[in-house]
Amino acid sequence: MKIIKQELEFEECLKQRLEFICEFSKVTPTSINGSIRKLERTNLKYIEPHRVIIKNITFLVFNYLMMYIFLT
Repeated sequence: MKIIKQELEFEECLKQRLEFICEFSKVTPTSINGSIRKLERTNLKYIEPHRVIIKNITFLVFNYLMMYIFLT
């Protein structure tokens, strides 16, 4: 079975908001793009969210949704 990985891009407005907040707080974020993983010949898909790391705290960020999940 083959896994197909498709890279997702940050929305520009979301990226600008995060940069503005971090600049105001005087911290430097690290951004990692998310991806969609599909199993070939099935209808199964996994959406890996974008990750933003600020002060060793990982925030999971989705495009189109204002949903944030905190991981330590």
